[in-house]
Amino acid sequence: MMKAPASAIPKLLFLSLSLMFAQAARAQIQEVTVTAQRSPSLESKTPVSMTTLTAEQMNAAGIDTPGAIAARVPNVEMDYAPDGLRITMRGVFNADTTEKGDPSAAFLLDGIYIARPQIQNLSFYDLERVEVLRGPQGTLYGRNTTAGVVSVISKAPINRFEAWVATEIGNYNSRKLSAMVNLPVNDMLSLRAAMAYNKHDSYLTNGLNTGRKLGKDRDDLSARLSAKLKITRDATLVLRYDHSKVDDNNDSYVPDTNFYKGVADGKPVPYGSGTRTQLTYNFIAPNAAIAPPAQAHSYKNTSGISADLTWDLGPATLYYLGSHRSFDHDQLANFYYRVQPALALNVRESFLGDYTQNSHELRVATNSEGPFNAQAGLYYFSEQSSQLYTFHDLDVIGLPPYYIFDHGPTVATSKAIFGQATYRVTDKLRTTAGIRSTHDDKSRIGSTNFQQAAAFNPATDFKLLNDASLTTHQNTWRLGADYDLAPSTLLYGSVATGYKAGGFNDGCLAGANQLGLSCPAALAVPAQALVYQPETVRSYEAGVKTRFWDNKASLNLSVFKYDYKNLQLSSVAIVSGAPRFVTSNAGEASVKGLEAEGQFMVTARDRFNYALSLLDAHYVRYTPDGVHNWAGNKLDHAPSNTLTLGYEHSFPVANGELAAGVNARRSASYIIAVPAQLLQYRVPSYTESDATLRYRPQRGAWTVTARVKNLENKVHPINIDSFGMLTPSDPRTVDLRLDYRF
Repeated sequence: MMKAPASAIPKLLFLSLSLMFAQAARAQIQEVTVTAQRSPSLESKTPVSMTTLTAEQMNAAGIDTPGAIAARVPNVEMDYAPDGLRITMRGVFNADTTEKGDPSAAFLLDGIYIARPQIQNLSFYDLERVEVLRGPQGTLYGRNTTAGVVSVISKAPINRFEAWVATEIGNYNSRKLSAMVNLPVNDMLSLRAAMAYNKHDSYLTNGLNTGRKLGKDRDDLSARLSAKLKITRDATLVLRYDHSKVDDNNDSYVPDTNFYKGVADGKPVPYGSGTRTQLTYNFIAPNAAIAPPAQAHSYKNTSGISADLTWDLGPATLYYLGSHRSFDHDQLANFYYRVQPALALNVRESFLGDYTQNSHELRVATNSEGPFNAQAGLYYFSEQSSQLYTFHDLDVIGLPPYYIFDHGPTVATSKAIFGQATYRVTDKLRTTAGIRSTHDDKSRIGSTNFQQAAAFNPATDFKLLNDASLTTHQNTWRLGADYDLAPSTLLYGSVATGYKAGGFNDGCLAGANQLGLSCPAALAVPAQALVYQPETVRSYEAGVKTRFWDNKASLNLSVFKYDYKNLQLSSVAIVSGAPRFVTSNAGEASVKGLEAEGQFMVTARDRFNYALSLLDAHYVRYTPDGVHNWAGNKLDHAPSNTLTLGYEHSFPVANGELAAGVNARRSASYIIAVPAQLLQYRVPSYTESDATLRYRPQRGAWTVTARVKNLENKVHPINIDSFGMLTPSDPRTVDLRLDYRF
């Protein structure tokens, strides 16, 4: 082999370095336009702590549900438990996913608030981007945003033809299909249709060999139709209709003893039993002979129609956003039901629920290019629902065979008026002030039935009235300032407040009378136990967003401090002999921390991304049972630090481009607590890594992608309920995807 002469080595080195610097000069971080402030702006110029994931980023990472977002967003956990999506931001979330509960972080689809967590984890398809806003967003977004907002934005019709189709296969018999077509009908009308089908087998193993299929599976079909109509030169209307059908299985848990020892002693200690064992259901209940587990199912149907009007009136633009949504749910599930520290039963539960929600927002925003800009609006939301819960198989321990919760109507309405204004003090300095006044009404009528059989018999059975209503009102506000330290560096700071409506638990006040049932004093619930108070927060935040190294590197840095009052915490407790989902207020909580995220484009072919979070989230004042003091204990799902690192390199290969990437997230340990049982489960620290390989021909219309998620094939608890049912994270998955664009 010939060697280069010594004199040529410096020249080769110089050429290599020149090539690398030339590639670096061409490398630029792409700006993303967001609507976090309800008007288009560059993400790097938006004075809000947020993370934006574009459609291209999500497709490359294989993010096709909200639950998969957390691996890319600092200080955010989005876990899909059997009873719905749990969104935790900076250590704050709410476990009450029933019809009377509200989340601490709002979930929006094209600006529409989606109330029920059970339908928030639907498929991602044909999206423009997802914006994750941390902190209270109590002015422009309103109710139930004390922790933040997750805003999912689909692609609107455009005035040109485009279409694509994608198919995917993987382990656990995974198969996926998605497609989109956009048709310009004429200069005024464009139509867009998109769909997604996803299916895979259970990630769990039935170690009992009974033939019963377990959950952590997937079977959903979703479709969206959109129309964009140019009514006049200045007015545009976008209409959307979406429908999703989900036929999966809610037996998505294993006993907590798969992961922990010492549960019966009240001191759970994690132990490494191995992934296969942790994902195996081997529990044989003492009542299995007379109450064998049933084949579970969870059938969900949801649909919605929305109208989004934008009308430029010259000095101002008028916006209207209205929606009607419906959701029905038919479920049969088996519970691992711990009734005593060392005794767990199999309890079968069936559920039927129907929900409808309507929302309207009318907003006007100024179009002035002067120093003053403002927006103001009116908002209305209503939800009405009915539910029928049936629990049976507790008679083996001397309790009634059937507990039936017959609820409805449950009604929630929210009305608000809001406004926010920004004044440009100088060319570099802007100040912002906003306020929102919210009025919430909640009510529910129903009963808790103690029955000997599935049908109620007045001679042998008994009903307890559940009757409660609550009205709450709150003004939330925001004060902020932002300053252009340099053309590509923004400093910002804010003080803001947030609010989540109060609510009620099962029971009734003495003297109440509904449904032909009275509430005698002996069975009544004290007002302070029946009703819980609104959750409020005051936040202080400062940050910097900068692009440097000739726009080849970025840094978004924020520091924050939250003071929570009446933090709402929920778990199941036995009340009057029946299992009830009880929510109470933790007196005070403190949350403070730091977040940093960004990218480095070392060359046009080398990209690094990073995200770091530091968090101290703990109770300041809280006694879960009125006796034990949890002051100083950490909030749930609040690791003291997380670190995410990613790298992608592209190679010119065979008249195309091959891109290889890896992304790893390390989380410190954290706590999952069950206040009603005084249990605190420590989730050990863990690292989870993904790898991607993608090939695209130079002028081809297709792309092929291979992915491996959770290279380590380690699982950890993502939810543990009051009965001892533990929902594990996903094991290693492998998939191959083919995209074709027409």
